[in-house]
Amino acid sequence: MVFKRRDRRSPVRVASELVYPRGGWTRAFHYVKHRVRRLPDSPERIARGIWAGVFTSFTPLFGFHFFVAAFIAYVLRGNFFAALMATFFGNPPSFFLIAAVSMRTGHFILGTEFEKHDASLSEKFKQAGADFWHNIKSFFNDDVADWHGLEVFYNEVFLPYLVGGIIPGMICATIMYALSLPLIRAYQHRRRSKIKAKFDAIKKKAEAEADRVLKAD
Repeated sequence: MVFKRRDRRSPVRVASELVYPRGGWTRAFHYVKHRVRRLPDSPERIARGIWAGVFTSFTPLFGFHFFVAAFIAYVLRGNFFAALMATFFGNPPSFFLIAAVSMRTGHFILGTEFEKHDASLSEKFKQAGADFWHNIKSFFNDDVADWHGLEVFYNEVFLPYLVGGIIPGMICATIMYALSLPLIRAYQHRRRSKIKAKFDAIKKKAEAEADRVLKAD
C-alpha cells in the first residue's frame, strides 16, 4: 500500500506518543498550527472550529472530545478538522492546569469541596475507571456491581469539572479565536499573493516564449 507506514508502531509506542509525541510537544504544536493554517476554508470557519476544539478540551468527556468538538463546530458552522486539531489544546502538559482551574471553578459555583485526603485527581480518575470496568464485567460473571464509588466520583469530580470548565473554556476559546482569526487571514492573503505572483511569472514566461517563436517564424 502507498500510504502505509514503513515502520509499524507497536500499541505501546502508539500509547506513549499520545502522552509524549516523538519530537516533543513543541514540535507537535507547530505541526498542528501549520496544518490548521493551510486548511482550505474561510478564516472565519477555521477560527470557529478552533473555538470549538479549545472549549471541548475543558470538558471531562475524555474519549469523546473529537465527537463533542465536531458537534460544536457543526452548531457554530466551523471547520471540523480545525475543531479536531484544536482539541490538542488539552494535552498532558496542560491537562493538570485545565483540570485544576475547572475543578476549583466548579466547586466554587456548586458550593462543594474536593476531598484531597482521599486521593489525587489522577488517582480518582483511575479508581473511577477501574470501578466502571468492574461493574461492566459483573454483568457477565458472579461479581456484585457497586456504583457507590462512581456516584462519589460524579459528585466530587465529574460534575464540578463539567460545570467549572464552561467559563474558563469559553474565555480561552474566545481568546484563541481572537488571536487565530487575523493570523489565518494574513497567512491566507500572503499565500494567495505568492501563488498569484508565481502564476504571473509563469504567464509572462509563456508569453515571452510565444513572442520569441512568432518572431522566429
